[in-house]
Amino acid sequence: MKRCLIVTGGGDCPGLNAVIRAVVKRASKERDWEIVGSIEAFNGILREPTEIVILDEKKVEGIHYRGGTIIQTTNRGGPFAWPIKNKDGTWSTVDRSEEMLRKMQYLGIDAVINIGGDGSQRISKQLFDMGCNIIGVPKTIDNDLSATDFTFGFQTAVQIATEAVDKLVTTAASHNRVMILEVMGRYAGWIALNAAIAGGAEICLLPEFPYDINKVLDNVNQRFERNRGFVNIVISESARAIGKDYTTLSEKEIGNEHRRLGGVANVLMHELKEAGCEHSIRTTVLGHLQRGGIPIAYDRILATQFGVKAFEMVLNNEFGKMVSYRHPNIVSVSLEEVLKQPKLVEADASLMNTARGVGIHFGD
Repeated sequence: MKRCLIVTGGGDCPGLNAVIRAVVKRASKERDWEIVGSIEAFNGILREPTEIVILDEKKVEGIHYRGGTIIQTTNRGGPFAWPIKNKDGTWSTVDRSEEMLRKMQYLGIDAVINIGGDGSQRISKQLFDMGCNIIGVPKTIDNDLSATDFTFGFQTAVQIATEAVDKLVTTAASHNRVMILEVMGRYAGWIALNAAIAGGAEICLLPEFPYDINKVLDNVNQRFERNRGFVNIVISESARAIGKDYTTLSEKEIGNEHRRLGGVANVLMHELKEAGCEHSIRTTVLGHLQRGGIPIAYDRILATQFGVKAFEMVLNNEFGKMVSYRHPNIVSVSLEEVLKQPKLVEADASLMNTARGVGIHFGD
């Protein structure tokens, strides 16, 4: 009996369980394969005692519409940066990758399917270079992987953000207010841009294009006449004014390579007031609401396609690659290509032209 290990790493994302289910369902058609899951990404393998669970058809029954991941996830730790506490109370990290590969060999792991974003696929590439039979599945609500047209979870996040804009439009109009909605996306503005268009926001501030606060204020004032009017602003968590740094909530967590972004909605509110805005302003931060809950049908379908393709790549020994959606096909691409560059919003992107065409301003 051969064994395939499933790992879900990084932030949780709508559709993770649909991928897991699809891998298990596809593998069930092969008589000589067993699917197991590592709890909290690779940490389940690294811990003592080992935390892995057998994933059979009964275990994954009906999980495709559930949010989160039944094998849990984490963006801390991992084989190349395992956190350890020193005697003086400080923290450092150690590389346990070789130890982990030996342990997986002992456990009879023949292949690994690593479901995650850019950080997770960077780990995939490192492990592949060390001889691990590994395949990547792209997962991020940010949609910032250039090697695939879409990642599952993104459309659900956009839907949640759009519904928030819809609700804020009515209260903004009722109170003659400026409503600022902060959405996720790290360094890519795809969620903000899509939600602004779909929700009919007047201003959209993206990380790719630092904004001029005076121009933002001019756009706001143009929406008011004798103090009556309203404005809805969608801002990405990593948007910033020209010459300013990213807004962070706290210091980096031990074992987490990412800075914790957030708080930019309140920063923008204060910047507008300091620039002379006299209108009432309120802020809303969606935060992890964008990650949780039931995935929409689109993401369930895409996640299922990815899961089936991933296991078929295992059967075909297509290791060192990642599943990719290249419309209309589900294909495989090398991990090298995956990590070349992120997919960011460009000034001449078709969606940017659409946004400007309907009058959305970007503070530039």
